[in-house]
Amino acid sequence: MSVEGTVRRSQSWFGATGRSGMVYRSWMRNQGFGPDVFDGRPVVGIATAWSELAPCNAHLHRVAEAVKRGVWQAGGFPLEFPVMALGETLMRPTTMLYRNLLAMEAEELIRANPLDGVVLLSGCDKTTPGLLMAAASVDLPAIMVTGGPMLNGKYQGADVGSGTHVWKFEADLKAGRMTQEECYVAEGCMARSNGHCMTMGTASTMACVAEALGMQLPGSAAWPAADSRRMETAQQAGQRIVAMVEEDLRPSAVMTRAAFENAIRANAAIGGSTNAIIHLLALAGRLGVELNLDDFDALSRPVPTLVDLMPSGRYLMEDFCYAGGLPVVLRELASGGLLNTDQVTVTGATIGENVAPAECWNPDVIRTLDAPLQPPGSGTAVLRGNLCPGGAVIKQSAASSHLMKHRGRALVFDSPEAYHAVADDPDLDVEPDDILVIRYSGPRGYPGMPEVSNVALPTKLLRRGINDMVRICDGRMSGTGFGTVVLHVSPEAALGGPLALVRTGDTITLDVPARTLNLDVPDDELARRATEWRRPVDGPTSGYAWLYTQHVLQAEEGADFDFLRGSRGHEVPRESH
Repeated sequence: MSVEGTVRRSQSWFGATGRSGMVYRSWMRNQGFGPDVFDGRPVVGIATAWSELAPCNAHLHRVAEAVKRGVWQAGGFPLEFPVMALGETLMRPTTMLYRNLLAMEAEELIRANPLDGVVLLSGCDKTTPGLLMAAASVDLPAIMVTGGPMLNGKYQGADVGSGTHVWKFEADLKAGRMTQEECYVAEGCMARSNGHCMTMGTASTMACVAEALGMQLPGSAAWPAADSRRMETAQQAGQRIVAMVEEDLRPSAVMTRAAFENAIRANAAIGGSTNAIIHLLALAGRLGVELNLDDFDALSRPVPTLVDLMPSGRYLMEDFCYAGGLPVVLRELASGGLLNTDQVTVTGATIGENVAPAECWNPDVIRTLDAPLQPPGSGTAVLRGNLCPGGAVIKQSAASSHLMKHRGRALVFDSPEAYHAVADDPDLDVEPDDILVIRYSGPRGYPGMPEVSNVALPTKLLRRGINDMVRICDGRMSGTGFGTVVLHVSPEAALGGPLALVRTGDTITLDVPARTLNLDVPDDELARRATEWRRPVDGPTSGYAWLYTQHVLQAEEGADFDFLRGSRGHEVPRESH
């Protein structure tokens, strides 16, 4: 029975009489389950994004076993089921194309099956937001368990970070400072255990965001995948979901506006990925929480960067974990009045209560508000101007200070491939003060809004010792990346947004302190160009990619599907027998 005294949702299947009940129970018993598991105990689904095609998630089947132990211990009935695994490292053109498909699939699986609660097993970048979006739309008790980061990479006696050092090694290779043979050695040193990126890339960011939202157990975002305490955390989550079913504690009670404010400020403090913005906007849309792009700028401005992790700093997630993890960051934010401490979490306690005992064991890794890594206002900034009337973002903590105010000549490419085709040309007409514009990389344009914005600098400039220049794109950037890159320009070029009207030789002015991005071309000239504009490439005409391009929203709305916004609840579907 539930706390409300009504029959559990799962009992409309397993407690049914006659032919229907016989079918439901009989076919489950072919797996060796005895009749006692159908006695009305909470049935807990374990949604796992395990796949060998998603290397970050390849150990989640073992994590699921730990969750099952906890569910059994607490008196529940665990049932594991697969959901789409989105492996950022292998899938083309981008896993962002499939995040909404994962969310849709997981939502329908949760609703269509005899589940009273669900544990969400994620790891790689898009699996965490996709599963949170699904849980928000169904609104059954849910708790998240992320798979944890890899152990620190080690190369030639130094720590190397997945993703972040890929960009650095690529630049070194192009500049002649590294050989291809050394790259082959380095790649094995970089990824030396199960888990997702151990930099503060999107996977680590979204794990921390899930914890800051209150959807993960305290401290669980940072335990390395190879650490036994990752499994302990999973077992505890299995125990806790049974209690959450008893308490009827649902995502809509945990992920409120106050929780989103906590997540945004936490993301600023950890130097988190810009991708968190798109995912949080999409998630808020599922819950009906009022949240817009400008909230990210306003909420982040008073927050300094506290965590010294790559790509903004020096350390890696293993160091962050041993320093105390996210609870230390949240406790520090609370001490400065920057955390909504009364917000309930999946523990049943408030986030303030959860983090109150946290202690910092390495102040070099996790700084204080009084001695931060970077000052307040150094997080992700939201830009406005005639080049981005729908908004654009830039990660200041990973950018170059001398480029925060910059005016330069545009060098325009209609795809990242078009740029890569000439990037190594020693005769390419490019100078360090130029601005690289990469377009048609937005949600509809590519399609899927890939992580292509932080293209490597032209080889001729790398060989001159230039290590950064302004880049502007309607696509995204890997959370492991760095550089002065303006992202998520909206409306995207594929919709005929202003980015589509830029021509090589135009002047662009970037002023991050003033939060502006402008194309220095008269309005009447832009209007004339708009009448001449034609999309250079036709979009897909069939299949899922066609569905995506027809219904995906712009970046400032989270790039969710227009027909998936809002919660559809967990009403039991019609009986089939």
